[in-house]
Order: sequence, then structure tokens, then C-alpha cells
Amino acid sequence: MAHGAANLVISELRERIQHLEGPSSRPKRVLPFDIPDIDDRLPGGGLAYGALHEFAGGGAGTVDGAAAALFVAGIAARTTGQIVWCLARPDLFFPALAQAGLHPKRVVFVESASEDDVIANMEEALGYGGLGAVVGELVRLPMTKSRRLQLAAEKSGTMGLIVRRWRRQTEARDFGQPTASATRWRVSVTPSEELPVQGVGRAQWRLELIRVKAGECAEYFVGACDAKGRINLSSGAGDGQDQAIRSFYSR
Repeated sequence: MAHGAANLVISELRERIQHLEGPSSRPKRVLPFDIPDIDDRLPGGGLAYGALHEFAGGGAGTVDGAAAALFVAGIAARTTGQIVWCLARPDLFFPALAQAGLHPKRVVFVESASEDDVIANMEEALGYGGLGAVVGELVRLPMTKSRRLQLAAEKSGTMGLIVRRWRRQTEARDFGQPTASATRWRVSVTPSEELPVQGVGRAQWRLELIRVKAGECAEYFVGACDAKGRINLSSGAGDGQDQAIRSFYSR
């Protein structure tokens, strides 16, 4: 058998094996942050498509989750295609989406009456395919339901992004429960960057990677998403005055 023909047979066999083993065995695309200190901690060098990722606020933003939602908006902004955002509380602050690089015209907002409906809409959108990302705002994420979302994401190759928003501080304990998510992040607001003159500097976050499959946890101080959805490493919380981040949600 010629060398070229042998390679073709091997390639076909690999494709058949991957088909039999299912979507989870196939190589996954990733969305890198283009920051080596962060990407090196993530399997494949970035956030995996075809997977579920969780984000929650920390510190004073634990309940409203504003910084976490802006971080998610920046991630979604760097994907290609329409974004489906599923929610039960219609209180999004649209100008903040644009500040994080995600123009509202790219987003299809799906409002639901209950969290069960949010999960059902997420599952349907993830299974549809061809989307940049599917975002869902949830208080609770039971393991069984997270597995359904993960399977839908694996099948289509779409990235699932979950913002954990709570109505009260005590509900935040649910974030410690196991889920099928590939990564879990906490985003806390820190003092804004110092400027050489008086003014409002770029918002800064404490970014914690608190769970990652086949990887190690880490913590970073980063500049908040810019108009292209990108973050950058910063030197830390700094010595400047606290600058309150404008809420991602209306009041």
C-alpha cells in the first residue's frame, strides 16, 4: 500500500473512532485571553468551546454579580456569531454591554418567568449550534441540570456561560456545590487604576479561577474588559481611592 493511501486509511479510522466515542473525545476549540499567565492555566490554552463555564461576583458584588456579568459580556464579545442571553430578571444595563465590547445588536435576549425556563432555553440554544455563545443568569445550578447543559454544549460546540446571581448573600453558598462546568470563576471589584491626573481610571478586578478541569487554580488582578472585550494584567489593587463600578444592572 502506498504511503499516501496508508495515511488516508489511518485518518478515516481516527474519524470513525471519534464518532463512536462521542463529542467529548474530539479536539476542542478554545478562546484564549492572549495573556500567557492565564491561558497557561487552562487546558488547550483558553476557554473551551463546547463546554460550560461559571462566573460569580465576589466581595460587595456577590449579590448583583455586575463585574462577573461584564467579564462574561467581554468573553462573549470575542466570539463569532450571535449571542443568546437567557434571564429571568429583565434588568440589564445595555450601555455596559457595549463598554465591555458586546453590542446589544449582537444579542438575542430571552426573558423567562422562572429559572427552570432559563435552563430550558439555554439547553435549546446550546443545542441549536452556530452561535457565538449562550449566556444564562441563574441562582441555582443542580448537577443534573448542569450536565444537560454541558452535553448540549458538547454536541454543538457552542460555549455556555453562566452568571450566578443571587437575591441574598446566603444563597451564594450554592456556588460551592459541584457542577459539570469546565471552569468556575469569581470576579471582585478592586480600586480603579491610578491616573496621573484626577479622573476615573479603568476599573480593575480580582479574578479568581477557583475550579478548572485538568488544571490548577489561580488568582489575578486585571484591568476590566475594554471596548473589544479584552482584559489585561494589572499590578494589583493599588493605593488609589475606590472607584465604584457602574452597575451592569439598572436599579
